[in-house]
Amino acid sequence: MTRLSVNINKIATLRNSRGGNNPDLLKVCKDVERWGAEGITVHPRPDERHIRYRDVYDLKKIVTEEFNIEGYPSPEFVRLVSEVRPAQVTLVPDPPGALTSNAGWRVAENMEFLKEVVAHFKSLGIRTSIFVDTDLDNIREAAKTGTDRVELYTEPYAAGYAKDRDAAVQPFVEAAKVAHEVGLELNAGHDLSLENLRFFAQKVPHLVEVSIGHALICDALYLGLEKSIASYLECLKV
Repeated sequence: MTRLSVNINKIATLRNSRGGNNPDLLKVCKDVERWGAEGITVHPRPDERHIRYRDVYDLKKIVTEEFNIEGYPSPEFVRLVSEVRPAQVTLVPDPPGALTSNAGWRVAENMEFLKEVVAHFKSLGIRTSIFVDTDLDNIREAAKTGTDRVELYTEPYAAGYAKDRDAAVQPFVEAAKVAHEVGLELNAGHDLSLENLRFFAQKVPHLVEVSIGHALICDALYLGLEKSIASYLECLKV
């Protein structure tokens, strides 16, 4: 079954909106794992508007499932990940002021940079994943960096799901096949939700892990966090 990694950035956003420590990010992390999540994802940004660098060090001490740190590999980010040594690092091409991830790497244009960063993290025993779109040649280029995985940017699938879900998922099916052919494991994330996740997991082969934050936390406002996690896990039982 595909693993569910819960992105807890939005919990930190809520905490930061009032100062103090409510909600308690570390307690939420423990509860998320207790309720069945198989990973914790964070995406610290330079302005620390949600997850702070200090949070990452604190979370490392308590996360018992897989810890995944996403971000642009700036010198500060590379230092953070090198010191924390999570199970996985996901490299995204976001500029510092980006609201959220909205595109994958153009791998060929950044080949030497990505090779260097991937080699560094892998030398520390950290699994690497590169955030990419469904362009098949780009995925083949990603394999040349030495990365262990790619994470497919799924916003186009989510945007097209209501109109024609079969057409929306097909590029991801083909991308998954190519990733598998070139020896890459497959993650996916961005705008996956209770509405569209089950179909995606049914159709996309070789899917190892999904990372979900925004939609899951939105659902939790109505369902409660424990029930939301259970509902997402149920979608992945395919």
